[in-house]
Amino acid sequence: MKVPVFNMAGEEVKSIDLPATVFEAKINRGLMHQALVRQMANARLGTHKVKGRSEVNRTSAKAYRQKGTGRARHGSRRAPIFVGGGVAHGPLPRDYSKKMPRKMRRAALRSALSV
Repeated sequence: MKVPVFNMAGEEVKSIDLPATVFEAKINRGLMHQALVRQMANARLGTHKVKGRSEVNRTSAKAYRQKGTGRARHGSRRAPIFVGGGVAHGPLPRDYSKKMPRKMRRAALRSALSV
């Protein structure tokens, strides 16, 4: 595959020969997509975290007595229903990284360079 080489003025200086194994490979869109998804997933940090009801810095004592107040029964001010309480089913740290075999990564790169 012959490709022209230009100087800074935009004039063609010479022509070089690029290897056909790299720049004329079979295009595999599925493999390119898989490599891109892996690249984007590996860039994610996954450091999101909120405190649940057991991790919140509040007292574990009962909010008020169970009977005789006319109010609803509540056990702890740490519960998600209260302001300042823990979060129910909040995000936890997570590893988003994906693995891909080296041969597949290289084939995806050759496919992208051939487009």
